[in-house]
Amino acid sequence: MTTPSLLNRLTFRQLQVFQAVYRQHSYSRAAQTLGLTQPAVSAQIRQLEQVIGQPLFKYTGKTLHVLPAADALSASTLAIFGQVSRLQMALSDMAGTISGELNLAAVSTAQYVVPHLIARFRAHYPNVQVRLQVCNRSQALERLAERRDDLVIMAMVPEDDDNLIFMPILENELIPVVWPGHPLLAAATPTLEDLAQHYLLMRESGSGVRTAFEQQAAEQDVPLPHTMELGTNEAIKQGVMAHLGVAVLPRLAVKLELGAGLLAELTLPGFPLRRSWCTVYPRDRFPTPVTELFLRFVRERLGEFDAHFKAPPKPIPDHGVVCLPIQPT
Repeated sequence: MTTPSLLNRLTFRQLQVFQAVYRQHSYSRAAQTLGLTQPAVSAQIRQLEQVIGQPLFKYTGKTLHVLPAADALSASTLAIFGQVSRLQMALSDMAGTISGELNLAAVSTAQYVVPHLIARFRAHYPNVQVRLQVCNRSQALERLAERRDDLVIMAMVPEDDDNLIFMPILENELIPVVWPGHPLLAAATPTLEDLAQHYLLMRESGSGVRTAFEQQAAEQDVPLPHTMELGTNEAIKQGVMAHLGVAVLPRLAVKLELGAGLLAELTLPGFPLRRSWCTVYPRDRFPTPVTELFLRFVRERLGEFDAHFKAPPKPIPDHGVVCLPIQPT
């Protein structure tokens, strides 16, 4: 197939459908993503295979296998789409308006940070449409592998994955929290082993905070015999305030509650655990111009963001609400 023939017969729609199938490893999931029927997706792939003269995918049973021609086509497609996005950005810049889309995924602990980054970015570039998907660490890794987002914001980036490009943006401190008046607050030198004698409220398996805490307990050879799994950080905070148990949470997640005296930080050896939230994307996924703009915007304001999030919380006015203590069992 000659180059002029490819230019005459290849369409952007075919490449868009192909890239969806390539990322999703599924015709049906690609169809859902694009709002098409599965037969329409299959027809587009067949036409594309006829144009390039080679098969792209092969089904073995219900498993879709990616063939070498698809890998080559995907790299070229990403480069083509990147150039089109840069053209769109250049035209927008000439018109005085930067526009485009930015698809972000963030682990649930970063939900206390990312909206502030988005708000400041949108204040400068109001015509950029931002979509944010909140998930746990395990889901974030899946989304990275499937190239579903422009950027993923997470802590504990896999150190053994050379295919990931990441940029630290803010320190994430994980601290032990208890309710005010908890007996451990009066102990002279409490330890992690002392904390583990109480019910530990935890996120689901796959959560980054839980993984970091369990690693710390393993390093100190401290078993965790009493645990209770709650689905969100908010539920865990409410559980601690209700004297249901104790927890390890990101400092930013409990900043307001600490400032209001609803929760108390417990000083333990080895804490706080320090991780960094990072922007992450696969090395073989070319950043769009909007993605590059967002990364540069964040990088140039790291000091500003750090100062903002480390500032002490503003006090919450006391309206005379009395919280009755619950006797722990």
